[in-house]
Amino acid sequence: MRAPITHLLYLHGFRSSPQSTKARFVAAWIAEHAPELVWSCPQLPPSPGEAVERLMDSVAAWPTQEMAVIGSSLGGYYATVMAERIGCRAVVLNPAIDPARDLVKSIGELKAWHGEDRFDFRAEYIDALRDMAPPVPLTRLGRYFAVIAKGDEVLSWREMSERYAGCRTCLIEGSDHALSDFDTHWPAVVEFLGL
Repeated sequence: MRAPITHLLYLHGFRSSPQSTKARFVAAWIAEHAPELVWSCPQLPPSPGEAVERLMDSVAAWPTQEMAVIGSSLGGYYATVMAERIGCRAVVLNPAIDPARDLVKSIGELKAWHGEDRFDFRAEYIDALRDMAPPVPLTRLGRYFAVIAKGDEVLSWREMSERYAGCRTCLIEGSDHALSDFDTHWPAVVEFLGL
C-alpha cells in the first residue's frame, strides 16, 4: 500500500509558466479539494541545470514516499529526472523524451507563451539536457503514470509510449500537445496519486 501524497510539485513546459491552463487547473482543484496538500508550481529558469538544481533544493525536506511530481512536456522530462534521482512518483503529460535533440532549433532569444517576458536559450543548455538524461530503461516503472495524446502536434506519441512502456499509461485518441481536454483526464491522475 502506497503512502498518501502530501506534497505535490507541478512543472510547466518549455516557454510556459505557472500561468498555463493545466497548472492553473491543478492549483484550483487543490484549493477546492485538497487544501492541506503542500503544493508548489515554480517558474522554471531557462537553464536546465539551474532548473533541476533549484527543484531538488526545493524538495530536499519533502518526504520522498509522500511526494509526487507532475510535469508537462519539458516539465515531464524534469519530472522523470527527479523521479529517477530521488525515487518519488511522477505523472508525465506529453513528456519530452529527447529535448537535447528537439530544442537545438530553439537556441536564441525567445518569448515566453504567457506575458511579455523574453529569455535567452543558450547552446550550452543542450549539453545540460543531454547530461541529465534519465536512464534507459527507466527504473521502477510503477512510480510513473504517462498521459500521452496521439494528437500531439509537437512530440511523437509513439516515442513517448516507447519510453514509458511498462508504466501505467493513458493513451488518448486525438487531443493535442497542450492536452486541451486535461480536465477529462485529471480524475485518472487523482486516482493514481491517491489524492
